[in-house]
Amino acid sequence: MTGVGIVGLGVISEQYLSTLLAAPAVRIVAVADLDADRARAVADRIPGCRALSSAQLFEDPDVDVVLNLTVPGAHAEVALAAIARGKAVYGEKPLAATFDEARAVMDAADAAGVRIGAAPDTVLGTGLQTARAAIDGGAIGSPTSAAAMWVSAGHEAWHPHPDFYYRVGGGPLLDMGPYYVTALVQLLGPVEAVSGAASRSRDERVIGSGPRAGESIPVEVDTHLTGILHHRSGAISTVTMSFDGVRSVASPIEVHGTEGSLVVPDPNGFAGEVRVHPRGGEWSALEPSAGFKDSGRGVGLIDFARGEARADGAMALHVLEVMTALATSARSGRRESLSTTVSRPPLVPLTAADVWRAGVA
Repeated sequence: MTGVGIVGLGVISEQYLSTLLAAPAVRIVAVADLDADRARAVADRIPGCRALSSAQLFEDPDVDVVLNLTVPGAHAEVALAAIARGKAVYGEKPLAATFDEARAVMDAADAAGVRIGAAPDTVLGTGLQTARAAIDGGAIGSPTSAAAMWVSAGHEAWHPHPDFYYRVGGGPLLDMGPYYVTALVQLLGPVEAVSGAASRSRDERVIGSGPRAGESIPVEVDTHLTGILHHRSGAISTVTMSFDGVRSVASPIEVHGTEGSLVVPDPNGFAGEVRVHPRGGEWSALEPSAGFKDSGRGVGLIDFARGEARADGAMALHVLEVMTALATSARSGRRESLSTTVSRPPLVPLTAADVWRAGVA
C-alpha cells in the first residue's frame, strides 16, 4: 500500500479525497495546508491521518508520494522540497507556473531518482480512452485535424477565491488548456511547433460569490487564446481557451480523418459519449471500449503508485511547453518550435472501478 501525503486542501482536494478514500491501494497518512485548522479538520475525517506542517510531511517516513494540490504558483516550490527529501510527487496541473520551473522539477527528480506524476488524469477515463481506441483502430482513417474549444465567463462567478486564476500560472490556457492539450496529444501524438494569438478583455474581475463577493481582483494574464498545434504525425489541431465568452455549443473536441469524424466528450470529465461518423455513414455512439470506469480525480495517482506512467511528468512537461510556447507565439507573432517531445502512454484497458481502486488494473 502506498502512503500519500497531501499538501494543499483547497476546493479540488475534496474530489481527490473522494476517490482516494475509496481505494485500498493507497492510504492518506498525512495532510498539510497553510490553514492549520483546515488541515486538522481534514485529518480528523481520515483514520490514521495526521495534520502536519509541509516540512514535517516531507520528512515523514510513512509518506511515499506527495500529492501536490497547492496553487499553481507554488507547484514547483512544493515539488522541489519533496524531491529533496526523496519523495515521489504527483501534482495538480500545470506541472509548474512556468516552463523553466517545470524543467527544474523534472531535472531535480531525475537527479534524485524519484518519479513525477501529474494531472490531468481525466484523459484516463472511458470518454477519452474510447475515442483514442477508435482512432487507433482506424475508425476515421488517418487523422488529419482536430479542434478543441472551451469558453466561459471566468471562474470568479463561482470560486470564492479566484485570484490565482488571473495571476502568472493561471488564465484559461494554463487552467483549462492542460485537459484539452493532453487529450490532443493522447489522440494525435506529440506537438512539434505552435502558433498562437491572445487577448485580454479587461484588467479587473469582480468576485461573484462567497465572503469576498463584490471585491475586484487584478488580471495579470491573457484571458482568451487561440492556437494552432502542429503534431509530429502531420495532423494539425486548433485550440481556443477563453474566460471572455459565456457559452459555446461547439463540441469540446472533434477529430477528423480521411475516412470519418469523431466527437470526443469534455476532457475535463472522465466519461461521456463518443460519436463517430464514417465516410458514407451516419453519426452513431460508441460503447465504452477503454479507460478506467467510474473514475474520478486521483485515478492517475493510483495508476502512478503502481508504477505506470500514463499521467507522468514527461507528458505534463510537454503539455506545459505547448501552452507556454503558444503564449510566447501570441506575443511574438512567430511560429514557435518545441524542445520536448513525449511518447503516447499505453492505452488504458477497459477496467472496472473495483479493479483500478485496488491498484491491480
